[in-house]
Amino acid sequence: MAKSSLLSGFFCFLVLFHCSVAYSGRQQREQQGQRGQRQQGECQLNNLNAQEPQHRIQAEAGVTEFWDYNDDQFQCAGVAACRHIIQPRGLFLPTYTNAPHLIYIVQGRGFQGVMMSGCPETFQSSQQSEGGGGRREGAGQRFRDQHQKIRHFREGDVIAIPAGVAHWCYNDGDSELVVVTVEDLGNNQNQLDNNPRKFFLAGNPRQQGQGQQQQQREFHRRGGREEHNFGNVFSGFDTEVLAEAFGVDREMARKLQGQDDNRGHIIRVEGDLQVLRPPRSREEQEQQERGSEYHANGLEETICSARLHENINDPSRADIFNPRAGRLTTVNGFNLPILNFLRLSAERGVLYRNAMMAPLWKINAHAVLYATRGEAQVQIVDHRGQSVFNDRIREGQLVVIPQNFVVTKQAGNEGFEWVAFTTHENAMFSTLAGRTSALRAMPVDVLANAYQMSRDEARRLKLSKEETVMMESRSRSGRRDVA
Repeated sequence: MAKSSLLSGFFCFLVLFHCSVAYSGRQQREQQGQRGQRQQGECQLNNLNAQEPQHRIQAEAGVTEFWDYNDDQFQCAGVAACRHIIQPRGLFLPTYTNAPHLIYIVQGRGFQGVMMSGCPETFQSSQQSEGGGGRREGAGQRFRDQHQKIRHFREGDVIAIPAGVAHWCYNDGDSELVVVTVEDLGNNQNQLDNNPRKFFLAGNPRQQGQGQQQQQREFHRRGGREEHNFGNVFSGFDTEVLAEAFGVDREMARKLQGQDDNRGHIIRVEGDLQVLRPPRSREEQEQQERGSEYHANGLEETICSARLHENINDPSRADIFNPRAGRLTTVNGFNLPILNFLRLSAERGVLYRNAMMAPLWKINAHAVLYATRGEAQVQIVDHRGQSVFNDRIREGQLVVIPQNFVVTKQAGNEGFEWVAFTTHENAMFSTLAGRTSALRAMPVDVLANAYQMSRDEARRLKLSKEETVMMESRSRSGRRDVA
């Protein structure tokens, strides 16, 4: 009897164990999403290239440039990249994408709206407000506008946008606004294929760049004539349906469709864009005070009020700093929690003249490196010990660094600055040289035997560098020692 009970309990344990393992495995596969499918025998990374944008879409108040996402390095990493250049008073029309993405503000300033579904309109005008607060409607009546939160941004900001969340932005500065965007197409939030897609809510935008090449090829195969504009999401609906849905006449419904609008996806605003927003200098203070002033329904305490951006351009915010070599600043799921949901992160690096970054590899993520200033000699080595990239990368160029590939950078005479977008919310790296490196962690005898050297040589190799990640040029330090 006891044996029977013990046997039954054992079999129950086995069933529960296997079910737990199966569930854990399924959950891990779902988190990996489409990126895992792409990496099974499809990555061709024998030769990486620093690339300029390949496609360009001109609009009334700016231009968007696309890198070729069909290139092997982008396909393997499961990412797509583009650069927007928006003129002063330029409005980037509301749009959403099929994958989460990170935005880095290379130059300029502005503000944006992110339309979170179901969130309240917490920015409201009063009857006494002036300048953007409202306008007269009828006899003695004043229209009071209200909308969701407006967020300011400036050079050095990283902005996180989830998949399917509509957003717009406006350049309220006096110079061009330059923005680099990287979409994570391999993310499990993207349930479509690996083609980047932008869904516009307004205008009649041209979409002949990278994200629409396949759509155009399919259009031509169906025997259609060439189209220069794909239209916004309203343009595919019947006018009567839109008129009924919005409770407007057909003429206004046709304006929603933007059929006669030739301004493109970035339009010029006449005068100033009138929106409700706190002064820049008081924005953070107002954000803190508002938490106790408006009535919450529970949802806006999490998603609706979530921070979407973090500035990584301030030297005082550096995570790693060497006064003679440079600095490295990261934004991840710890200091910008929404990145835990997007499963993305970023880093901002600065190398001084001729300084070097220690050879390292990303443990758990691909990295998409965009050069913002200067130039550097970059080398990338794969698992076979073969160099897949050994070239200079200059301002405006981009290169993908695959997971676990070892990379090193050495700045030129004018230094080197970059931003890297990584495909994990808490991307980690391991160095090969320096005080916190893998070689420093090994016993001297292991090094001596592994590299066929004496123990004294192994000791010198292990202790030769006291720096961690950012390393001063030996030629510079040698000149200073002589002096």
